[in-house]
Amino acid sequence: MKKHAMRKKVEPYLWLLPSMLLMAVMIAVPVVTVFRLSLSKITRAGVIKGFNDFENFKTTFASPTFWHTLQNTLVWTVVVVGFSTLIGFVIAMVLNQNFVGRKIVRAIVVFPWATSLIIQSVIWKYIINADYGSLNVILSKLGIIKNYVNWTPNATAYFAWECWIGIFVTVPFVTFCVLSGLQSIDDAFYEAADIDGAGFWQKLTRITLPLLKPSLTVSTVLNIIYVFNSFPIIWTITKGDPADQTHTLATYLYKLSFYNGKSGQAAAVSVVGFVILCICASIYMILSLRAEKEAQ
Repeated sequence: MKKHAMRKKVEPYLWLLPSMLLMAVMIAVPVVTVFRLSLSKITRAGVIKGFNDFENFKTTFASPTFWHTLQNTLVWTVVVVGFSTLIGFVIAMVLNQNFVGRKIVRAIVVFPWATSLIIQSVIWKYIINADYGSLNVILSKLGIIKNYVNWTPNATAYFAWECWIGIFVTVPFVTFCVLSGLQSIDDAFYEAADIDGAGFWQKLTRITLPLLKPSLTVSTVLNIIYVFNSFPIIWTITKGDPADQTHTLATYLYKLSFYNGKSGQAAAVSVVGFVILCICASIYMILSLRAEKEAQ
């Protein structure tokens, strides 16, 4: 009986073992390789010449472009994740209500997320074009502007547009994560609150938000990782230009490696990004678990 009980406990893990080993290899091998490259001297031909005494990290930290890129990355992540979470939450609250055409609206909302980021970036690049962009054409025909406006006069304007595009394509993901959480909340909670005379704000803060914490935690952590590592939008719109002022870490390390032939320094930048993500995700998860324990 003991052997049978032990086998029943171990058997699920044995079935999962192949996929767990595959995942470990798929994750561990690239991570170890990048750490190795970051500590190695690498020729432009990609030949590893051995340990380089942390020279890749020294060069990276001494570069003003790196620090500006790191600042851009943090601003990009905070702005896109923050606004997409807020807007996605509001849209999810609306879509959770019963109204005519709700299915059509849900399909429209999910469209930006289901479309390729490169395609959307190219579309937006043409929309904001100063000479023939549809934004200028529409505003001109509506009589809002007389002359075509240059929407991207400098690097700051370019980066602001990239942040907007990031928000636009990220909102659907947050919306449907929150919507799934809202639909899992039993209506009995709201019915009891109505009987007690609770208003919208009280139901939101006392019922909706506490019960949505798991969904919001998962969507926020995944969103931070996804946005922090996002590559297509920045690269398609500006490639980090003008003068490397609109880079994020993802595009910066790509340009270092494949355009400048500095694979070791690119690996060092990648390691920095990896460490930042690990710290942020760990802090967020610890705070969330602590809040849940206090709530219990």
